[in-house]
Amino acid sequence: MCWKVLWFTGLSGSGKTTIAKGLYTELKKCGNKVKIFDGDEIRESIHTELRFTPKDIELNNKKIALLCKSLIASYDFIIVPIISPFSRSRELARQLIGSTFCEIYIKSSLATVIKRDIKGLYKKALEGKIDNFIGIDSSVPYQPPKNPNLILDTERETKSVSIKKILKFVLDKKSDL
Repeated sequence: MCWKVLWFTGLSGSGKTTIAKGLYTELKKCGNKVKIFDGDEIRESIHTELRFTPKDIELNNKKIALLCKSLIASYDFIIVPIISPFSRSRELARQLIGSTFCEIYIKSSLATVIKRDIKGLYKKALEGKIDNFIGIDSSVPYQPPKNPNLILDTERETKSVSIKKILKFVLDKKSDL
């Protein structure tokens, strides 16, 4: 099996984008053609009409999965750091993309990401200034994956260790062809 679409899921602030950018650099050094579809960037540039309601979150995830599917032949790896809070959305992405879909859980507890609060969003959500904030608002819970292909625990692992784990995992799988 060859993993091509690396779908990072985890709470906001768990380290998805940071790890994705580091992984991108390392995969490029190995001569791979790599693309990142960052959830925040997609929402700000392409899916600007979508909000953070459960329905819009699912639609955003589906559109990103379809985008990956349409471009899969053009890249060795597509990295997708996106919260993707719902199990059913991730399963749909897996179905749409097929056997090259790899779900990577960027694991970090809610308490830890609130403490990190890199963008100040948790503070605003807890103050009631942001509606539908994933993991805070009960209408938009984060559902951790039950059987991801790989788990990275960013509470216990450094960025470097996480990137090395992914490289070993995906490059070992790629050599199985």
